[in-house]
Amino acid sequence: MEEDVIYKLSKKFAIRIVKLYSYLCNEKKEYVMSKQLYRCGTSIGANVAESLFAQSDADYLSKLKISLKEASEAKYWLELLFESDYLSAQEFDSMTNDVNTIIGTTVNIINKKQKQ
Repeated sequence: MEEDVIYKLSKKFAIRIVKLYSYLCNEKKEYVMSKQLYRCGTSIGANVAESLFAQSDADYLSKLKISLKEASEAKYWLELLFESDYLSAQEFDSMTNDVNTIIGTTVNIINKKQKQ
């Protein structure tokens, strides 16, 4: 079931975001961009979790679309952190691969649901 997959992916990503936030604050002394990334990166999974108990198909799609927007924002903050030398290429690539997987999976779920 794709809902299980996106739930697990987004939760795993949120855990990575929490750890990255701690690293950026404690080691790099970066607080502003990392906080923005923390908010949207953890919001992805929170909205996916809410979608599992949606009141209607419209509510379900709305929650997934919010998750998609949050994932897009997370990607932006990762790019900004990388381009301002707070993230290494390896860190950036790893996190970006995860968020791209979340985006692709979410888009697939939305598209399938809208065709039903």
